[in-house]
Amino acid sequence: MKYIDIAHVNKRVSRIVCGTAAAPYNTGADCNELLSGMLALGVNVFDTARVYGGAERALGRWISGCGVREDIVLITKCCHPDIFGRRRVNARAMRADLKRSLSLLNTGYVDIFLLHRDDPSVPAGELVEELNALHAEGRIGAFGGSNWTYARVAEANEYAYAHGLVPFAVSSPDFSLAVRARDIWGGGESISGTDMARVRRGYAENGIAVLAYSALARGLFSGKFSSGSERAARAALDKYAVKGYLTQDNLARLARCEKLARMKGVTVAQIALAYVLCAQPLSMAAVSCSRIARMEENALAADMELSAEEISYLEGGIAAQ
Repeated sequence: MKYIDIAHVNKRVSRIVCGTAAAPYNTGADCNELLSGMLALGVNVFDTARVYGGAERALGRWISGCGVREDIVLITKCCHPDIFGRRRVNARAMRADLKRSLSLLNTGYVDIFLLHRDDPSVPAGELVEELNALHAEGRIGAFGGSNWTYARVAEANEYAYAHGLVPFAVSSPDFSLAVRARDIWGGGESISGTDMARVRRGYAENGIAVLAYSALARGLFSGKFSSGSERAARAALDKYAVKGYLTQDNLARLARCEKLARMKGVTVAQIALAYVLCAQPLSMAAVSCSRIARMEENALAADMELSAEEISYLEGGIAAQ
């Protein structure tokens, strides 16, 4: 496993992240054995959110029952829209969500705290001020945005630098080898594809860690079907993956991923995750696994190296050698 450093996180951060927005975590089930197995693999980052069903409760049960709090990097998120879709990106919601999260997680602080959506009508400076207050209180370490645009992250950090405050250190956008056909969650941006290379460079040049969600394009690069069978892909993928990622261009990317995986003797998922980690220097890939064996395969991707030529090939830039 490879690790990165993030400002205001007092532990090294694994580049493979255990996501909890899926079963069995979000059902609130007892996941202690599964989570301990993830940690034993070197995966020490666990990503959750207020809106991930029973995931915070499941993590909290593990944290208190197994005494692992100081061994892990805990991420949670706040200010997601309510059930009616109304925006709630404000200081009051931020504090209310954090209070509830800390209670369920059985901890006094989170290592990384993310605003789960943005509201461009709220001045970025107001949010930076409140996040700095929570940081000063010791309740959060690093912070940032999930489903934010790079422009808004930059706006927040310009305010922070101008006022001597702690800036955003993390951004969690959609990022994978696939190019998203349309926004499936509302808000934010995908940083996938060559058209977004400028944005990816901006994150890298400013030292902002990227927590890639949908790093396997919601299963497009899972290896459960081949690039030559769109029918099998439609049967295997959920409606969000079909809407967002099932295009002929992305099936062509899957075909190149399959070819490179055969050449290297690894899995399609490992190549797809290695792409995310090698194409973006300060990146982490969030993946949800219900089996230790599957996460063990994913964890190996953190140790893989892809050359610039291989990255370009996967993106469609050059032919494989």
